[in-house]
Amino acid sequence: MRTADVDALARDLAAAGFTGGGVRALVGEHAEAALARMVAEPARRAALRKPGPLATLLRAFVLGDPVTDAELADALPTLGIEGAVALGIAERRAGNGTPLVAPLVAIRPHAFRDALGTGEWWIASDLDELAGVAPLRPDHVLGVGGAARTLAHLLPPVACGRSLDLGTGCGVIALHLRRFADHVVATDISARALWFTALNARLNGVDGVEIRLGSLFDPVDGERFDLIASNPPFVITPRAEGVPAYEYRDGGATGDALMAAVVGGMALHLAPGGAARLLGNWESIGAEPGLDRVRGWAGDELDVWAIERDSLDPVRYAELWLRDGGTLPRDDAHDALLDAWLDDFEARGVTSIGMGWLALRRPLATASLARFERLPHVVALEHVGGHLATAFDDAEWLAGLDDAALAAEHLVVPSDVTEARHQVPGAAGPNVIELRQGGALGRTVSVDTALAALVGACDGELALGVLVGAIAELLEVDDGILAADVLPRVRELVLTGILRRA
Repeated sequence: MRTADVDALARDLAAAGFTGGGVRALVGEHAEAALARMVAEPARRAALRKPGPLATLLRAFVLGDPVTDAELADALPTLGIEGAVALGIAERRAGNGTPLVAPLVAIRPHAFRDALGTGEWWIASDLDELAGVAPLRPDHVLGVGGAARTLAHLLPPVACGRSLDLGTGCGVIALHLRRFADHVVATDISARALWFTALNARLNGVDGVEIRLGSLFDPVDGERFDLIASNPPFVITPRAEGVPAYEYRDGGATGDALMAAVVGGMALHLAPGGAARLLGNWESIGAEPGLDRVRGWAGDELDVWAIERDSLDPVRYAELWLRDGGTLPRDDAHDALLDAWLDDFEARGVTSIGMGWLALRRPLATASLARFERLPHVVALEHVGGHLATAFDDAEWLAGLDDAALAAEHLVVPSDVTEARHQVPGAAGPNVIELRQGGALGRTVSVDTALAALVGACDGELALGVLVGAIAELLEVDDGILAADVLPRVRELVLTGILRRA
């Protein structure tokens, strides 16, 4: 692509006010909310009532509608129609007596917030269901969806040298990585995806992103990185004739073998102290839970924290991805495709499929964290990246402390942690005491009176051992017995962010 054309496109988008706020002002809050639900008509009606460059860009590159030559020429005065055609974002079509220009890609504003502040990019991708495209083309390149937003929030907000976006797709994660990394290598098996990545980097003035074509770790053989991020094509798809294989979600492997390969390759490609953040799916096969299988993939060289956010039975899993590809129950092909999925799961003894997050780190010495858990509750994503990064540091710190050393430490309660007490009316004291997080992973933890008192006293002034002794005296119990009971639980509270180092 000609960089001058991309630069011209950026100037035109900016001049038209083609931003999230601009779109909201044009169509209104209700129509904007409908767009998020993949419902186009309210925004289309609003845009047609208020013609102009912004309305034309919305109709063409958000909704996928053909527009007249005159409308697009007015909306893209610097790039022009010929420039848009040459760039590959539009094509001419014959209308009923009126020449039309049809979009070939979607270009949509994407606002974000991270530890460095707020910003907004234009992200180009393939036209999708919002633009009336169904089923999707096999080499479809996704725009910014829920998975990309989640992965962006999982990234550690820490400056680093080299980073890798493994399976970059449209490149939005590469742009997020570049905000913290000096250099980003973005790989994908799809040349079309890499075209979008290059377009989006240039369109938003982001340098330092190097694109490489190839499968999984092949393009970076022998290289190590300080941070690796990946939303790999992890969807478990039957290897059967007639089942569509979408590049953005299907890596061509049987079952969850692609996820096993991605996780298994991390140790060879993370620099000492380097971190990885992944999204993925894993199967429970027979009596073996999926998280136990993930434990085997990770091995013992890495610190690992696997978080299963949801678990679906085979029928619901197949239905999810049939809908994602644009195949609905009323479609002729639906039942045959559903049978193919269910046949595959039955043949391999799959009982459920877990969906979640993986955080990994290559320790400087020996691994100190191996945590595998299910957390299905709602989590405020903006807190997760920083919490996970801190947790790995805390795990290493805790591993170097025996109980006597821990008792000498000073801890504090983060400002987002609150306490709730529940009791039966008329009872002398609470039946349940809960500690609740507003940040981190939003946990609610039940504690007993002694641990609640200890947490409540952690203001950084006194050492843990002193506090334990005082509480033991109040409760009239042996301080050694109390310390042996509460200190292991204090370790858990530190790791989960309910307590932290002063």
